[in-house]
Amino acid sequence: MTQTGELAPDFTLPRDGGGTVTLSALQPSKVVLYFYPKDDTPGCTKQAIGFTEQLQAFKDAGCEVIGVSKDTAAKHDKFRDKHSLGVILASDADGEVCEQYGVWNEKSMYGKTFMGIERSTFLIGSDGKILQEWRKVRVPGHVEAVLEAVQSV
Repeated sequence: MTQTGELAPDFTLPRDGGGTVTLSALQPSKVVLYFYPKDDTPGCTKQAIGFTEQLQAFKDAGCEVIGVSKDTAAKHDKFRDKHSLGVILASDADGEVCEQYGVWNEKSMYGKTFMGIERSTFLIGSDGKILQEWRKVRVPGHVEAVLEAVQSV
């Protein structure tokens, strides 16, 4: 599991629109890397729309925004198109990056336990180190809190 102050694990993943996204290739930009459970579910949709609505403010602060789930890049394309999303959506189909960041965890819903992505966000500095992390994220107010953190560094 990653921790604040450590170098963020690098990755190259397939992304929406074709091609790939490589974390280290985005330097010296800051990066908001958020992990979410599944495309087109209510909370994940609200979160992606929230980041898209504030995308220009993130870019003005020198920051890229990447959303990661285990959905395929083709599913990301449908999700992006349906909701006019502007953030990069990366596909971690094998879950390797989720494991590296410690977001693949046992979850519980309606009395059943299962493995899934714990909604989490990481702010990665221009030097590639994790500046701040949010785990077990609740969607309301989260995008604003992350933007405030980005603007303060």
